[in-house]
Amino acid sequence: MAKRQKVRVQLEVQRVEDISPSLRRIVLSGDDFDTYAEQHGDDTDTYVKLIFQSDAGEVKRTYSVPFIDREAREIAIIFVTHADEGFAGPWACSAQPGDVLTFEGPGSGYRPDPTADHHLFVGDESAIPAILAALAVLSPDARATAFLEVDDRTHEIDLPTAAHVEVNWLHRDQMQPGETDALFDAVRSWEWPAGRVHAFVHGESALLKTVRPYLLDGRVARSDISVSAYWRRGVDEQGFRQWKSQQDEAVMRPEV
Repeated sequence: MAKRQKVRVQLEVQRVEDISPSLRRIVLSGDDFDTYAEQHGDDTDTYVKLIFQSDAGEVKRTYSVPFIDREAREIAIIFVTHADEGFAGPWACSAQPGDVLTFEGPGSGYRPDPTADHHLFVGDESAIPAILAALAVLSPDARATAFLEVDDRTHEIDLPTAAHVEVNWLHRDQMQPGETDALFDAVRSWEWPAGRVHAFVHGESALLKTVRPYLLDGRVARSDISVSAYWRRGVDEQGFRQWKSQQDEAVMRPEV
């Protein structure tokens, strides 16, 4: 594939679908679809920078594009909507058909390796869009395990895949006050499979200091792990972006 070019496009909201109490899928299309689609590629962790306007100028937020339908000329972006702060979540909560979304990209860096013996997915709501896209391309003979943290049982969703996948849902309403390492504890308790494991670990920033070093301690080769922080507990979006800019680029998603 030729080198991907960054493009800025505008697409219109076609329909809005609530897939859980905190996840909203927004399907977009429009005249700029072909311009974007030419650059989309086949990685499952494809992402773009959504562009919003503030008093200070443009504000950009990074979101996965887990779905593209070239025949219908549509893409879908899934938003976490349980917070009323920031720009992207509130926009998604009020989005209606005909609304216009401006974004630039795409960027990417992960697709499940079909030669791996096992696939491991670890994340929270923010990682579910990219994990959905990854599960959708696994072959029928692929084997995978997912550890996903959500608010409660009502936030679980279907994860369509042809592969053999064990999904472990972790519910915050069942955790002790102050408990923040449920995903790490679940991964440490997992019976490690035989063979080569290909891992995707995305979500809250603590995963970089817990799950990532655990996997790299002789369990997963550095080249076989994709890891990135999407948010940071206790800080707003701006605080997270300031924190992220100070981190090691090797463990973060590259900029679009």
